[in-house]
Amino acid sequence: MSSAGKHVKEVRKRRGLTQRGLADASGVSLSIIRKLEQGERETARLETLRKLAVALRVPTMRLAGGPNGEGPRPGAEEQWKALRAALEQPPLTLGSDDDQPTVAGVGDALRATEPLFQKDEFAKLANVMPPLLRDAEALGDDGRGIRFQLLQLSGWLMVQTRQFNAAEVALRRAMDDATDRLEGAATMNTWCWLLLRQGDLGKAYDLAVRWADETEPRITRASPEELSTWGIMLLRVSGAAIRNSQQGAAQDALRFANSAAAALGREYVPRSAYLVGMRNFGPTRVKLQAAENASVMDQPDLVLRLSQKISARSQASNNRNRHFLDVADAYAKTGHYSEAFGKLAQIRECSPEWLPNQRYARDIFGKIVKGRRTLTDEMREMADLVGLPL
Repeated sequence: MSSAGKHVKEVRKRRGLTQRGLADASGVSLSIIRKLEQGERETARLETLRKLAVALRVPTMRLAGGPNGEGPRPGAEEQWKALRAALEQPPLTLGSDDDQPTVAGVGDALRATEPLFQKDEFAKLANVMPPLLRDAEALGDDGRGIRFQLLQLSGWLMVQTRQFNAAEVALRRAMDDATDRLEGAATMNTWCWLLLRQGDLGKAYDLAVRWADETEPRITRASPEELSTWGIMLLRVSGAAIRNSQQGAAQDALRFANSAAAALGREYVPRSAYLVGMRNFGPTRVKLQAAENASVMDQPDLVLRLSQKISARSQASNNRNRHFLDVADAYAKTGHYSEAFGKLAQIRECSPEWLPNQRYARDIFGKIVKGRRTLTDEMREMADLVGLPL
């Protein structure tokens, strides 16, 4: 029996439920529950485990039995080989004949990458980030601030492309270079995301709560920087809690985040984001999290209603695209397959290199395929892009 199946069976029996009773209470098919408990399936998707956990009134991780994050898509490790080497290997020693980098020059080069991050141009970033990081290291203590920013961004890229070991290396190094609690919170925000992608929901929640407490300001005296940093950590708390079947904690964190956003009164990009648009926070960002929570709770009608009140144009591309995935999933769950595919196509048009790294996109497209009798050539191209075998 798989670890997940063992935990499901133990808790189900403790609750006095039959397999049929658990299927009725959770909405998970009786077939999946039987296969899990009989060991025919090693584990289940977190979405499935969350439904079972809600019915059994336990945290999702009580059933999961440990992290089970999916690794990178085919080809990603080769694409990012140079950046991983720059993160993991000792810094190069420059000779007397080598051009010596300057703080101003490396800083200018870092700022020049901003449009690449905004447009999710991963192929170009895979080329420019390794030499930038090497140059920043060659600056020594003079380049500490720039090095911190590059390590932060490298960690973000490694999480985005599901290279989790390299992400941890980058984030640990960034934490070593952090000079204040806001920089520390920026790093921990990405670390929480790393844990969520690995499926380590309990640890992600605990870490986010600790750093939300660490950065909580006195709202009446707080600077925009402090409010936005605190608000971002609260959104991480809410996102982790809702996935771990802690609905009350998720709602509380979202309510506090809404208070921080109301105090700001606008979308704000904190200094700790480093690149414009990477982690903006404000009323719209809180609404996006509310829609995401509704999606995790399997409330597609609510997702669609909330989406009509959200203008995501001002958001960072990854936040905007993540919301569009929630909308696409809601359309697919309600049988509007053409609209669901239209949202995926919209993401592909804006961020074709971002979409293949999203397991969520593959799951959504799988629902579309099951609901359609025939597939167009464009749909077959989408299947190849998101890695869905047909």
